[in-house]
Amino acid sequence: MEKANEVRVECSGDLASLVRRPGGGIVRYTLKRRASVKDVLEALGVPHTEVYGLRVDGETVGFGHVLEPGQSVRAEPAAPPVDVTVSTPLRPRALPGLRFLVDENVAKLAPLLRALGFDAVHDRRSGDARIACLSADEGRVVLSRDRALLKRSAITWGRLIRAAMPLEQLAEVLDLFGARKAPAPFSRCLRCNAELAAVAKRDVLHRLEPKTRLYYDEFRICPVCRRIYWRGSHQEHMRGSLLRAGVILGD
Repeated sequence: MEKANEVRVECSGDLASLVRRPGGGIVRYTLKRRASVKDVLEALGVPHTEVYGLRVDGETVGFGHVLEPGQSVRAEPAAPPVDVTVSTPLRPRALPGLRFLVDENVAKLAPLLRALGFDAVHDRRSGDARIACLSADEGRVVLSRDRALLKRSAITWGRLIRAAMPLEQLAEVLDLFGARKAPAPFSRCLRCNAELAAVAKRDVLHRLEPKTRLYYDEFRICPVCRRIYWRGSHQEHMRGSLLRAGVILGD
């Protein structure tokens, strides 16, 4: 029986699996105070970063819409591919491009994204407040498995990672943003995220192992940590893993 101070909330698609209450994607929520749609959805366990469409009694609304008893809410998930360079009613601030901020709980995503050429920042010392601030200041998509982090209002673009294994997480992110084709494979430092620069073999010869000196002639170097890269067995192994994950490397 419907109570006078209840609202009906329907979370469609894969949002239903995020709801932390019995009833699947349709629940009745009791309003105990003045609450926005964002407040109610996140109280049910659905971070606003996962919601791409909102309607109340059939009318399109924003996250700040204050609910009244008896109203009906429908929240809709992303419809891939998501284009972060296009503004929407729920995300009026478009991003200049697809750049990431990787939380510590999905840290292994950072080098995988960098291997494809994506700008992917990760600092294990960053707390939630710092991550939220950076995402807003630098226009980055936050990747995390931490719902509390993704509920922070400063974070506009984000993804609550569902998959458990790194390569599956990578595929999840690439599918969401329609980015299976790597923008610039192996152009960034896997450790620092900096763009690599070409370096003459003679300038790094003293740092190379004998077999590397013998079999390889093209090298790149990180301008930050000075790590040297070449197309050796480690890179080939990573290429194989990425290809098996469905990534299009293009070179």
